[in-house]
Amino acid sequence: MTTTLTRRDFLKSTSAAVATAIVIGYSPRGTLAATSDGDSSLTPFVKIRTDGQIVVIVKHFEMGQGTTTGLPTLVAEELGIELDDIEVEFAPSNAKLYGNQLFGGAQGTGASTAMANSFMQYRKAGAAAREMLLSAAAKAWNVDSLTLDLSNGMIFGDSRKAPISEFVSAASTLEVPTDPRLKSPDTFRLIGNPNTSRRDNQPKINGSARFAMDVQLDNQLVAVVSRSPSFGGTVVSVDSTKARSVPGFVDAVILPAGNGVVVYADDTWAAFQARKAIEIEWDFSQAESRSSSELDSALLALVNTPPSFVAKQDHGLKETSRLIDRAAQTVEAEFFLPWLCHSPMEPLTCTIEPTTDGVKLHDGCQFTSGAHQVLAAVLQVPMEKIEINTLYAGGSFGRRATMTADYIVEAALAFALSDQSRPVKLVWSREDDLSGGAYRPAFAHKVRVGLDTDGRIIAWDHRIAGKPIFKGTPFEQAFVHNGVDHSSVEGVVDTLYGIPGQFVGLTDFKSAITVNWWRSVGHSHTAFVMESMMDILAKASGQDPVAWRLDHLSGDSKDQQRLAGVLRLVAEKSGWNRPSVPGRTRGVAAHKSFGTYAAQVVEISRDTMDSVKIEKVVCAVDCGMAVNPDIVKAQIEGGIGYGIGHVMRNEITFENGSVMQSNYPNYHPLRISDIGAIEVHIMDSRESPTGIGEPGVPPSGPALANAIAVDGLRVTRLPMVSNGVRFA
Repeated sequence: MTTTLTRRDFLKSTSAAVATAIVIGYSPRGTLAATSDGDSSLTPFVKIRTDGQIVVIVKHFEMGQGTTTGLPTLVAEELGIELDDIEVEFAPSNAKLYGNQLFGGAQGTGASTAMANSFMQYRKAGAAAREMLLSAAAKAWNVDSLTLDLSNGMIFGDSRKAPISEFVSAASTLEVPTDPRLKSPDTFRLIGNPNTSRRDNQPKINGSARFAMDVQLDNQLVAVVSRSPSFGGTVVSVDSTKARSVPGFVDAVILPAGNGVVVYADDTWAAFQARKAIEIEWDFSQAESRSSSELDSALLALVNTPPSFVAKQDHGLKETSRLIDRAAQTVEAEFFLPWLCHSPMEPLTCTIEPTTDGVKLHDGCQFTSGAHQVLAAVLQVPMEKIEINTLYAGGSFGRRATMTADYIVEAALAFALSDQSRPVKLVWSREDDLSGGAYRPAFAHKVRVGLDTDGRIIAWDHRIAGKPIFKGTPFEQAFVHNGVDHSSVEGVVDTLYGIPGQFVGLTDFKSAITVNWWRSVGHSHTAFVMESMMDILAKASGQDPVAWRLDHLSGDSKDQQRLAGVLRLVAEKSGWNRPSVPGRTRGVAAHKSFGTYAAQVVEISRDTMDSVKIEKVVCAVDCGMAVNPDIVKAQIEGGIGYGIGHVMRNEITFENGSVMQSNYPNYHPLRISDIGAIEVHIMDSRESPTGIGEPGVPPSGPALANAIAVDGLRVTRLPMVSNGVRFA
């Protein structure tokens, strides 16, 4: 059985579970009247104030990936105005207007879909607004609208000119064109312009950008939660006697499910101090009690036994094993990839404010539809009585988009358990984030490959074991088929390499440890294994690693051609075919994820103590049309840093079921000094834009491992610093 469901297919198919259906297009009705404040909304995405100021309504939240620049760029291009002349507002919660078409209509951001979903939608919105303004001016001047033009907020033609503000009211009464005329890519001034910089740089530098952690409402309560030190533990009893001596302490209440105690105080410091003082008795009878050595051994044991589920098979398992056993050469490797935390700079937080007849959520809200539905269900408040004020988020990497909306649920319960007369702000500490989070599951892989006498692959047996992300959730029906959770095997079953005789088996690992998607999801571990194996096999067959990969990307499919294209480009730009600098080695990796093709070459040196220094990373990326090349480069650079930093040092470990890491001193973020230089090359393309927030992550780790293995240790167990590699 071959699993072919992509994340986007999954998201399309789960609309019933997460939101109402979207109205395809950029307008839910024929005309959009002026708003109550006199401003006019020409489309749901473009609002023009009475003074002519253009406001773009951004439906994808901003966590650092650049939506507040990218989406306004599309509108500015079609409206013929400068990007600096646009203001940005985050969209309210309204899935009918602002649903993500690649999420089946749910309003939310993730899976690197923001630009892929919105490219044509926002271009059409800008073009429609332009045509409506020109039509209004043409009617006022009694001329043909085709004789008029709009540039820099002015309408020109028929020997006249006037600011758009004169025509906004009239334009808002017109029917929104269903098929507005789009500008030709040959005329683009902003889309694809490498000199366009981020719009949110200045407010983030001067501190005016408002993040969820910045919310401070009058008379608000701060709530923090004391969670079980071992996953799956429940509260038996609580003694808050000592907490009463903490100034500002208000109350402590057991959560309804018994999985924690919410502590209320008048400020954050008091809440944290009171939480320390509270004494809780826990029941750990159903909790995870194993330490890392036991967890790791159990995972590795699963890939050394027959798999529970078949994810892909060109032959049956017996035939695959027979072919490998009879091969001229057998290559075998076992891999372990640890639990990982998302660890964004801004820990989880949100605030629920009571309104006259409902509530208002202030949050860096990634899955708006999910948050809206959770608040309605927990608080028993009608959907129309709930507002969501989306703010900037200080990173996410998947953490703010959990399927269970865990921190939104906690906030809603904390508000519900209070007297509901005061705003309640839920705050997670860095320690909460590391010890009470939802992790990238640990995974074990075992790969056996048979080669013929010419070094060609004849069969590939690939076993995978790890805790599934989607099983036991509302998304299971859509994303799990024949027992296979696709997030566990993506990047292997759908590899673009032409691999004959491939068998992929999967076994689920059972634990109370909570898991969640992590930046690049399954690709974060499968790419490491696949690209390490491609290097191992290239060496076994006596071939150059780039040539070996290209030989397995020689088909006629566009997918293979585009991955081969970035592989050739990165080889050229890194000087792969030229002798390396003495004392340096290079490693390569290539991978497709989220519709984007990325290839990387990592160059390292070693000092006299054999410590590794990452001198340079060169990346080639094909993400279709790059709307903002500067942001594309920044996202790739960030993805490389995130991916390399985690394979170098990061792991979540356990002792008797409790997380051992607590803060950045023992869960080390990447340092600027860890990578000498990063060079990004973007393939010129007229293809539709694809994802860019995550594709830089998967190839980075294996490219580093392959560079180290040239004349050193072949790393098959992560993190590297715990398994024989020293970094300078």
